[in-house]
Amino acid sequence: MSKEKIVILGGGVSAMTAAVYLTEKENWQENYEITVYQLGWRLGGKGASGRNPDAHERIEEHGLHVWFGSYVNSFRAIETVYNNLDRPSSVPIATWQQALKPHSFVVLQEFIDNEWETWPVDFPLVPGNPADGTLDLHFWQLIQMTIAWLHKWIDGLEDEVEAAHREIRLQTRKRRDRGLLQHLASEITSAFDSLEDKVSDFFDSAHDEAKEIWSTPRLLITQLHELLNLRAADKNLSNSRDRLVTWYIVRKLKRWLRAEARDLLDDHPGIRRLYICADLAIAMLIGLLRDHVHSDGFEAINKYDFKAWLKRNGADEEYVVESAPVRGFYDLVFGYVDGDFDNGNVEAGVASLAMLRLMLCYRGGVMWKMQAGMGDIIFSPIYELLAKRGVQFEYFHQVDELIPALHGSEHVVDEITMTQQVKLKNGQYDPFVDVKGLPCWPDRPNYDQIDDAQAALLQQHNVNLESFWSNWPAIYEAEFGTPLPTLSLKRGRDFDKVIFGISVGGLEHVCPQLLALDQKLSLQSSEVKTVATQAFQVWLNQTDEQLGFNYTPPSEERPILSGFSQPFDTWAAMSNLLPHEDWPANGPKNIAYFCSAFGCAEYPPSNHHSFPSDQKAKVKVNAINKLATEMKPLWPNAYNAAGQYNWNTLYDDSIAQGEERFDSQYWRVNVDPSERYVLSVVDSSQYRLPTDGTIFNNLYLTGDWISTGVNAGCVEAAVMAGMQTSRAICGLPESISGEDGFKPD
Repeated sequence: MSKEKIVILGGGVSAMTAAVYLTEKENWQENYEITVYQLGWRLGGKGASGRNPDAHERIEEHGLHVWFGSYVNSFRAIETVYNNLDRPSSVPIATWQQALKPHSFVVLQEFIDNEWETWPVDFPLVPGNPADGTLDLHFWQLIQMTIAWLHKWIDGLEDEVEAAHREIRLQTRKRRDRGLLQHLASEITSAFDSLEDKVSDFFDSAHDEAKEIWSTPRLLITQLHELLNLRAADKNLSNSRDRLVTWYIVRKLKRWLRAEARDLLDDHPGIRRLYICADLAIAMLIGLLRDHVHSDGFEAINKYDFKAWLKRNGADEEYVVESAPVRGFYDLVFGYVDGDFDNGNVEAGVASLAMLRLMLCYRGGVMWKMQAGMGDIIFSPIYELLAKRGVQFEYFHQVDELIPALHGSEHVVDEITMTQQVKLKNGQYDPFVDVKGLPCWPDRPNYDQIDDAQAALLQQHNVNLESFWSNWPAIYEAEFGTPLPTLSLKRGRDFDKVIFGISVGGLEHVCPQLLALDQKLSLQSSEVKTVATQAFQVWLNQTDEQLGFNYTPPSEERPILSGFSQPFDTWAAMSNLLPHEDWPANGPKNIAYFCSAFGCAEYPPSNHHSFPSDQKAKVKVNAINKLATEMKPLWPNAYNAAGQYNWNTLYDDSIAQGEERFDSQYWRVNVDPSERYVLSVVDSSQYRLPTDGTIFNNLYLTGDWISTGVNAGCVEAAVMAGMQTSRAICGLPESISGEDGFKPD
């Protein structure tokens, strides 16, 4: 039996996950030949990172990459990679436990009375390995676990309100509401042998028509929590009165919050933050019940923007809809169309399901930090494992076009044309550099493996082989008098199946003929939007505390912060990476990463070669302005009495002074079609196809832009897409946690 030839286009998270699981199949080499074609010199896509040999092998990223403790599938995949690779202990990062460390300290920024206030949150550690978790929580479980968090916030608020000599007694008057409390009382009483006296009195009064019913917020939320604990296994929501009881109690709590807590918020940050969390949870609970998510699925509310949906369900517009947690979520998913911070747009179903999973499904830390660059931690071991298993890698191949044909009555991808970017000396390419014993991707090609004349020309013109707007073809032709060589892969000869791992932004450029034939694929290309992003990194001579950030938790974890001024609304302190760079003894003490969406609505044709550098120059201006004028709320000690930033806080090997010290730092713009971040704008999920959802029977789409059960730009969606692609081809993996998340129970 002849082997099927599988071509993988692109080396991002999804494509590599598909390759990992295809090669998990027993005796896979008897059935498949797998070849990966990759633009430029490294794997990683939006997650690629590089080591800069001119700056002490420092790590340079596309932006900030953090995993969440609810990334069940991602941790399963990376655990599979490290366990199968079985690196020797002499490698500095040999196991996945060394590669990723749990992180609990998250910081949000509130803008109160025209000043920024810091809201530190130290999430509880939850025992366990994220790979052993699950995203397959049914509706009632999500409600139950949300009520558990609400219980904590209501408890705290009742204590604060009582201390302020405000009312905490609640009365139930309506006959309908009495009937609901009678249902609650009957269910709880029948399940427990004994109850506290105050609970018994409360339930007795509910049943005795002659008595008034009095309760407290804590009493109501406690008994609702007990009821939902009893119902956690009731996937079918068989008793509709349970939903009505939940609806009644959370709405009563909302009215109490507005009446007794709201006018305390401006003068009491602790009360304000509890109020925001409680009101946000209540609005989400009301919306999930009101919009019948249990029967219609989370997909039913994707017709609303998340903020609009919160307003619709009674969230406090002044304090909650634009609160730090909500703004922080939009920042997390770069949820701004064209990078316009006044045009936030995220599907309510996607956002609410994601927020619930992040809060309710995590194991270990709510976040997990990589202990080196994402390329080093994720893509180096993946490459090592796949190469060891026999997957072939062809670097320096730019995909030009996929060409369709009719095979009998079936549409197929019949040909793939590519440009061979460079000539290798030995025909093979070793992509790594060694940094203190760790195999890493460099920030540039390993020129010593490239034809000498071409390597010299690339360096002379500082050519970026990863750029859509690269002028390398023109430079090459002017020097050598001939175009770059091309390659044509033919179906039946060079491939049987195609895994398209290039991001959705690339469809219009490399698949125009496919889009003309497949209306659904064309709609996916146009309706699943992307946004450019920007990032910068600075290496610092001072610690966070020396800079004036004094919110360190007992764990002494460094902050990951969001919801701050824009651009660069997100900051992460990354001093944990210093030991894996190669600094001298008097090197930097700290690293700060910043990122955000980038304003760009139009992308010119590929012959506008200066476009990336023009946009990158804007990022430098934005970054310098961030430090010069906007970091004082977080780093007050970095500014003098006149409010001027002290540029000597930046580590610099040279003798540069003042603002010029920024020139030795790192900044970038992500405008390339395959680098832009995938958005979840209102009503766009309906256009996402499954991996085998095109009319072309040998084409498999993969990426965080297809239909996955997450439908948002993130590692977890990308991994799930890769798993789905592998399963569609070979049957593995058999299960993917959370892939049916948008479907009704």
